[in-house]
Amino acid sequence: MRVTQQYTIDVIAGDGIGKEVTPAAIRCVDALAHRHGFTVEWRHRYWGSDHFLEHGTMMPSDGLEQLATGDAIYLGAVGHPDIDDTETLWGLLIPIRREFQQYVNLRPARTLPGLAAHATATDFDMLIVRENTEGEYSEIGGRFGRGTPAEAAVQEAVFTRHGIERITRYACALAADRGRKLVSATKSNGIIHTMPFWDEVVAEVAAEEGIEVDKVLIDALAARFVLAPDSIDVCVASNLFGDILSDLAAAVAGSIGVAPSANLNPEREFPSLFEPVHGSAPDIAGRGIANPVAAIWAAAMMLDHLGQPDAAAQLEAAFRDCLANGIATGDLGGSASTDEFTAAVIERL
Repeated sequence: MRVTQQYTIDVIAGDGIGKEVTPAAIRCVDALAHRHGFTVEWRHRYWGSDHFLEHGTMMPSDGLEQLATGDAIYLGAVGHPDIDDTETLWGLLIPIRREFQQYVNLRPARTLPGLAAHATATDFDMLIVRENTEGEYSEIGGRFGRGTPAEAAVQEAVFTRHGIERITRYACALAADRGRKLVSATKSNGIIHTMPFWDEVVAEVAAEEGIEVDKVLIDALAARFVLAPDSIDVCVASNLFGDILSDLAAAVAGSIGVAPSANLNPEREFPSLFEPVHGSAPDIAGRGIANPVAAIWAAAMMLDHLGQPDAAAQLEAAFRDCLANGIATGDLGGSASTDEFTAAVIERL
């Protein structure tokens, strides 16, 4: 008798088009579940900007305790034109990342069929491994002398040996699996304390793991992402550098609107979070034209993380086949609605 694997996944559709692309991804996962011998209990959390406008917080005070009992978290989008981004980001996503030790932000970037990549880009398939819990996005610092001519702002970057080691080991494992070298983003010629430290620890770990590492200054690396993206396989970067490079890679591939993201706790002591990175796009919300590719791709990454690699591969193959056959939403030059594209993916499943 076949044992059915059961998963509990918390869903935060959030804001704007998140409320449209999230149901699309859920429909795709549900279409795969029976065939691949698993079931999903979707626990819908109605958190985000609407919760903030009503209660003054992006999620309840015990929100993290509620999420801790699930197997994964699926996030649609956060962002509202009437709420500062510092409230929406630091009130929901960053607390989840840090409480659940989701120190790996994994961003695949590759050319997709039917998308017009940047003119300099040949076919490429890269992984950006971004350190996700420390670095430049620390809370240490402040504003001083507000409103005076001498007003100043101080923001401290925090890098720990532990943090650099664990993100580098994760990136090295990916590089070993793919049989290619690791690229490390740095700025050690100008940032004289944290970046040389980053370089040293990355080099030590890579040597221990038997991985060749190519240390590249961030300005030169940004140009390389545009001019020769096929020369990069796995890139490890700090929080800020990884954030910028991953969006750049998606744009070079054809559209940030198709980019997925995984916020991972590799040890699986806590749930990991999966999301599209296109934002809430309030200008098109409610019109039924949002592109669900990034949300569906993020769902495929979630299935792979949960131990369903065959289902993940089938889901990715399905949306790629749609794009290859000219089925796309308006932002990619097609005419399909969100529901029509999703239906086409499910048909292929």
